[in-house]
Amino acid sequence: MIPQLLHTHLEAVARSAGIVGDIEPLVAAGNPAHGDYQWNVALKAAKPLGTNPRAFAATLAEALAHPAFASIEIAGPGFLNLRLDDAWLAATVAVQVASPTLGIVQEGAGRTVILDYSSPNVAKRMHIGHMRSTQIGNALDRMHRAAGWNVIADNHIGDWGTQFGMLMVAWRSWRDDAALAEDAIGELERLYVLFREKAKEDPSLEDQARAETAKLQKGDAENTALWRKFLDISMAEFEGVYARMGVRFDEVLGESAYRDGTDAVVNELVSRGLAEHDQGAVIVRFGATPPAQKGAPPAGPAIEPGTGGTVLIIQKRDGAANYATTDLACVRYRMARWNPERVVYVTDMRQQLHFQQVFALARAMAVTSELVHAWFGMLVLPEGAMSTRKGNVIRLVDLMDEAVRRAREVVDQKSPELPESERAAIAEAVGVGAVRYADLSQHPQTNVTFDWDRMLSLDGNTAPYLMYSHARCARMLGRAEETPDLAVLACPHALERELVLAIARVPEAVALALRTSRPNVLTDQLFDVANRVNRFYHDLPVLQGGADRAHRLALVEAARRTLRGGMEMLGLVPLDRM
Repeated sequence: MIPQLLHTHLEAVARSAGIVGDIEPLVAAGNPAHGDYQWNVALKAAKPLGTNPRAFAATLAEALAHPAFASIEIAGPGFLNLRLDDAWLAATVAVQVASPTLGIVQEGAGRTVILDYSSPNVAKRMHIGHMRSTQIGNALDRMHRAAGWNVIADNHIGDWGTQFGMLMVAWRSWRDDAALAEDAIGELERLYVLFREKAKEDPSLEDQARAETAKLQKGDAENTALWRKFLDISMAEFEGVYARMGVRFDEVLGESAYRDGTDAVVNELVSRGLAEHDQGAVIVRFGATPPAQKGAPPAGPAIEPGTGGTVLIIQKRDGAANYATTDLACVRYRMARWNPERVVYVTDMRQQLHFQQVFALARAMAVTSELVHAWFGMLVLPEGAMSTRKGNVIRLVDLMDEAVRRAREVVDQKSPELPESERAAIAEAVGVGAVRYADLSQHPQTNVTFDWDRMLSLDGNTAPYLMYSHARCARMLGRAEETPDLAVLACPHALERELVLAIARVPEAVALALRTSRPNVLTDQLFDVANRVNRFYHDLPVLQGGADRAHRLALVEAARRTLRGGMEMLGLVPLDRM
């Protein structure tokens, strides 16, 4: 990563000029005509030092002499515009792409992070509402691994609560064994919806459901066995979807796993004066919550226990725990088992206040790990929110099936000579990848209205375009008689230089994506690489490049490796031919 490579030099220059504190990093220039990077340190440091920013920038520019820089220019009130030396840039990228880490800074080496994502509810199919947490979480999971972190991917499933009492009543009253044998998860969903419909006509069913839930929570053997059956049916469904999406978890524990630790959490909060008894329940009062600011980090504004703001119930009047209590018990478990440096929760925006409160209580309970809520916007249908009760959900497997079907039509049309099995594999990779990339390429903190054509598009900034670009590089390299030598990589032509610089910035994109919990930062950079490699390929000869052949083959190989590594971090399957 170029800013990291040059940081030591920049820091030495800054210290010698009298700058203290954190050193402003290099940032990519907004306008390529002004250079490759900007260093804005003079603007911030000049005032404390009592000097003119532009004059101070001139002093810094003189001291910045380094083989990396071909030119250093002062602009505006004190910006430093830096253009990299072509030979240094090419040599740096050659080392970057030859590295098994692709130049990604190993910031996580020796550190553990827990990624909490997906988290579907038991006894329901996975639908497109589960897509964002699963795909965004898995991309962050993969990028953390690429940055050297010891990652624990944890699927915190919803396997506890009153919905199980509803299912038990419905199971015993209206179960269809033939339907259960044919489609077990579908039968559970039918029973859940049927219960809700019948409970509108007969409210006493709600009382029966609460009674069955209470029996389950007290350890009733029959209800516990039925609950485990529901869980087994659900996990079989989930695992099939995850396998198709290329998602793997290191741990799968639901809310039920932490129920034995909730009393200890409540007792500690009460004994420390953070919680209080109120009308039979136990609550925590919080001070007023400041409004979320546009562009705020995913963790959101901090809140602390206090008065005059929101109230969080941590134990209901009947003595039952709730999400906040099990989440705190879960934090305790994770600290004891994994001692993570960081825990990242990937959920939708509706849970912002919940996690602000849970994080504040965790800090009060002496949890020192960094707790991050990587929240994302809602995915809704044009007609409004999805609901299992309303029966208007779109199954995730149906979305993938339709994407694969559309991809197969294109593959059959354009590559009929390929074997049937290969065309099927390509269509699966392209279709599932298109669904994943359509989500990841958007800013996660925006709401998304579901649209079949947009979600399944094969044109523009899409997974198929990246896959095609990678396959094009692989095909060209396959036609070459020699193995590319990265040591001869060079960029004398403007199009070559643009491609080399785009490749150089991929590690920077990974670092920024991890800091902001935004996989779209990486998708944008990979799209830039793909655009530039296709323009390079179109305008400049490679195999017939004469004296330029060797360094251009090296550049194609650098692009191929970069696209491959980037796609794998996003969970896409790199294809050598399409």
